Amino acid sequence: MRAANNDNLSAIRRLAFYGTPEHPCSYLPERAARTLFADPHVILDNHLYSQLLLYGFRRSGSHIYRPSCPTCEACIPVRVPVAKFRPNRAQRRAWQFNNDIVAQFVEPGFHADHFELYQKYIAQRHAGGGMDSPDPERYVEFLLSDWSDTRFVEFRYGTSLLAVAVIDVVASGWSAVYTFFDPNQDRRGLGTYAILWEIEQARQSGLPWLYLGYWIDECTKMNYKARFQPLEKFRDGVWT
Repeated sequence: MRAANNDNLSAIRRLAFYGTPEHPCSYLPERAARTLFADPHVILDNHLYSQLLLYGFRRSGSHIYRPSCPTCEACIPVRVPVAKFRPNRAQRRAWQFNNDIVAQFVEPGFHADHFELYQKYIAQRHAGGGMDSPDPERYVEFLLSDWSDTRFVEFRYGTSLLAVAVIDVVASGWSAVYTFFDPNQDRRGLGTYAILWEIEQARQSGLPWLYLGYWIDECTKMNYKARFQPLEKFRDGVWT
């Protein structure tokens, strides 16, 4: 399966890309990393981002990037073909266990209860990862851009906020930007449930893929992505 057609490739080739100097890798600390960014001075839009996703790029705030490490290819873009996805036993159990949760779209932006949950999640699950105790402005800059079609989804049990998923709607599917949840609710498997919900919503919308970002075999924090099968990987310019 080829990544995209010639028109898409032509549009991408007109962009300028800039590489960062080497810096410590966020996922494999013993390695050095480099990142390739699309020209931040170009006027971006959701259509162009939809094309760049097909070539393994991602969004962080308004910046579009891709790992570009000269001696490492550990970061592999992955996506789930939603029509072919079949949940395993543990995923079916998580889906059934959380049937008391209500999911709803809310206005994308700053919500005080979201931010409180985000701080709690980061402190317990990703302490020392560079996002500790962010201020509200950094939080919003990380999740939103002024050109993307971004949606915020709340997952609540009654009035209790259990999780928030941030997704981008693109031409070929949904792209999971970030999900955070109550770290004291381990039994629920909220991270798994959020992805299952996104897969089902993309399927109902008639969109073919859910993009899950980068999967790294050697990083235990990324192992959960490999549990969603079948999983397509982008390597050597082709999704397989």
